[in-house]
Amino acid sequence: MSYPLVSIIVPIYNVGRYIEKCVHSLMSQTYENIEFIFVDDASQDDSVNKMFSVISQYQNRKHQVKIIEHQENKGLPAARNSGLANSLGEYIFHCDSDDWVDSSMITDMVNYAVKFDADIVYADFYLTYSKNDRYMKQPSSNSSLECIKMMLQGSMKYNVWNKLIRKSVYTNNGIVFPAGRGMGEDMTIVKLFVHAKNVQYIPQAYYHYIQMNTNAHTKTYSKKHLEDVKYNAYNLLDYLQKEGFSNVYESEFNFFKLNLKLPFLISEKYKMYSLWRKWFPESNKYIIKNPSVSIRIKLLQLLAILKLDWLIWLYNVVFMRFIYGIIYR
Repeated sequence: MSYPLVSIIVPIYNVGRYIEKCVHSLMSQTYENIEFIFVDDASQDDSVNKMFSVISQYQNRKHQVKIIEHQENKGLPAARNSGLANSLGEYIFHCDSDDWVDSSMITDMVNYAVKFDADIVYADFYLTYSKNDRYMKQPSSNSSLECIKMMLQGSMKYNVWNKLIRKSVYTNNGIVFPAGRGMGEDMTIVKLFVHAKNVQYIPQAYYHYIQMNTNAHTKTYSKKHLEDVKYNAYNLLDYLQKEGFSNVYESEFNFFKLNLKLPFLISEKYKMYSLWRKWFPESNKYIIKNPSVSIRIKLLQLLAILKLDWLIWLYNVVFMRFIYGIIYR
């Protein structure tokens, strides 16, 4: 068995509270052949100093570290692109600097990649709260086309950070992250599955996606955030259409649009319910058809169509506060 070089790309911007645990978890990987690429996206706090402090504790890893500095803050997608452009690894793994990973993650993923000659290896993950973890099971498939279908439906997450991806899938197809369009930038992952010949799933969680504010079930979206989400959504759908998916996955395209606007209903603000009705109204007729969405969520969306906003508000005040204020915290 050969042991390919893996490039782990870590964008850094104002994560002083979390960066040390993240770097410790990366330096402690049992896999040896790793290139660590830290991209300082003009961070304004002590994140980079803390990063260097942790790296200095791992003398055996220091020669494996690359530091890329942005003179100005360019945003998460641009930081990922800088890491990709400077990477030498056969495989790429993205880790956000406020999260952390289990020590056997890269070893296990590489073993799958080498054994099956996989272009993409994906795994389960944790939502990590201040007091507990929530295990997030992903559906199993070795078909890239089936994975695309599941990601559009919402049963499989297209997050950037629980996947080991062969670099050539990026470079051979000219796929990069949407610089300047940070909200929804991980939709880029779906494009990579279009070109993946072999996909493997590991039924185990390694990645801890930190939930910083368990009371933040009522989200605030700036005008720029909303513009970015729409830009990335249409960019992805246009890409899939050009690749011949529009007729085969017509229902899934509409499920995807419904999933994009669903967070507007997880809010205690009435104006967000109105925004839900304005976004992608052509997809509302597909609410009942999505097999990956629970009855509870379907009912919530039907309430929005009927403009029973007070019931949506009550749902968020009672149910969501209970779930994220008591159970997951």
